[in-house]
Amino acid sequence: MGEANGVRDFDFFIGRWNVVNERLKKRFVGSDEWETFAATSDCRALLGGAAHIDEIDIPALSLSGINLGAFDASDGSWSLHWMDSQRRVFFPPAHGRFKGGRGIFYADDTDDGVPVKVRYLWLASETAPRWEQAFSRDEGQNWETNWIMNFTRAD
Repeated sequence: MGEANGVRDFDFFIGRWNVVNERLKKRFVGSDEWETFAATSDCRALLGGAAHIDEIDIPALSLSGINLGAFDASDGSWSLHWMDSQRRVFFPPAHGRFKGGRGIFYADDTDDGVPVKVRYLWLASETAPRWEQAFSRDEGQNWETNWIMNFTRAD
């Protein structure tokens, strides 16, 4: 997306969105039961596109959050920093980049006290982007997708 060096990779996401969330009910037990709930999101560009802030509101979970994305001009990568209204701390940042309209970002975190690798996948689209979260308990050999967000323009 955007400029060759990647600074405009998240331009597709600037604006207001309606979000359909699908979240796996139980992780790492072979479940195929998903819950679905709505959200709204508003993303603004900062620093000429080299950063953005996305605010999301998920009434069904009594949760709001922000995601701050920052472009690193030294290597063309992005770091994504999430904070929500429940934990009120920044989660470990995810790092990655876009290639061909697809962004892949990785982080280390824990899930119920167990270390996990986290993978975020962004599928860029001006009208209907998609975000997916997956966890791995075996250093990235196997991934379980546990949260999907499908966005449609609200503005």
